[in-house]
Amino acid sequence: MLICIGTGFSSGLPLYILIQLIPAWLRDSGVSLSDIGLFALIQMPYTWKFLWAPLIDRFAFPIGLRRGWIFIFQLCLVISVAFLGWFNPTIQTSSIALLALFVAFFSASQDIALDAYRREILTDQELGLGNSIHVQAYRLSSLVPGSLSLILADHMSWGSVFIITSAFMLFGIVMTLLVSEPERDVEIKLYGMKDMIFAPLEELLSRKGFRGLLLIVAFIVLYKLGDNMATALSTPFYIDLGFTKTEIGLVAKNAALWPAIFGGLAGGLLMIKLGINRALWIFGGVQLFSILGFAILAYYTPTLWLLAIVVGFEYLGVGLGTAAFTAFIARETSRIFAATQFALFTAMASIPRTVTSASTGFIVDEIGWYHFFLLCALLAIPGMLLLIWVAPWKGEELYSPQQNY
Repeated sequence: MLICIGTGFSSGLPLYILIQLIPAWLRDSGVSLSDIGLFALIQMPYTWKFLWAPLIDRFAFPIGLRRGWIFIFQLCLVISVAFLGWFNPTIQTSSIALLALFVAFFSASQDIALDAYRREILTDQELGLGNSIHVQAYRLSSLVPGSLSLILADHMSWGSVFIITSAFMLFGIVMTLLVSEPERDVEIKLYGMKDMIFAPLEELLSRKGFRGLLLIVAFIVLYKLGDNMATALSTPFYIDLGFTKTEIGLVAKNAALWPAIFGGLAGGLLMIKLGINRALWIFGGVQLFSILGFAILAYYTPTLWLLAIVVGFEYLGVGLGTAAFTAFIARETSRIFAATQFALFTAMASIPRTVTSASTGFIVDEIGWYHFFLLCALLAIPGMLLLIWVAPWKGEELYSPQQNY
């Protein structure tokens, strides 16, 4: 369980650097919202990571198959994040985007190795608790780039901030060097192309049918579309409202973190009674209405207490919705092809955050923050409507986490 804390922290830190710290740095340096929005495209490696995952399964380093890859990618992350602060955002935006793309690639690749390692060291009975701890540690890692780093940026140069932020990856490196390589009863087989790609897809089609699979894919892409768009430029939004970076670091980021963690834990417990289907309906409704809080924040004169309430409610919805959404993906995954299918489903789930969010800056420039958040709420409705087919209210009676493992 302690190792799961380390894997969660190491996995979450680079992503939050990309989606929280870099946008704040760019906006603080005067980069336009349109350009900042386009930076969402650098997250494409999270969408396509399943393409090179087989390589990480095949080739081992002297310190082990899993630990070797984890160590290499963690070392690359320390170096690449530290170098970000060497660039001037106003005249070297393209260079920053390229380096940030490398950070995203190293981060997504580290996730592949970390997920595989965690899956191997946990028994079937430990998977539920271990993955829950991993997710909460993942979220807690946002305190570094989303809070501490922003506070430091008010008192020192951005170059120093990125060096200090990158140093937190050293905790992951220490963990990697201290833990042991998982023991394996059998060696990993070198599957051919058909086994790696086509067999998992054939199993999905035989179990769900073509129409059923299309509905599931559409739901995975759309369920958190509005939510992802609403939070894509949250830090630049707070800056435009006139809040200082210290206020954002102390109030907004903490108001987002703890309700999300509480929502995730509470959602997991509530699903035992509600079931996954009903949880998707109820939690999705909370997720949808919480977006309107941002519209209220954009419409009225912003105050710190209103900022804390709105952000807290929004991320409570995020935590609840994510808990049900993750459980749904796990349920739709075959035990036989769990790794490949889970990677495919999570890659699809990252599409709204990666592709659609790239347009948010242009939309805000055209219609303003208030109407933008109303649009985000409307875009959350199609995903809710798909629940009629993919997760009907009376489609199940009880959800037990052990059934998914």
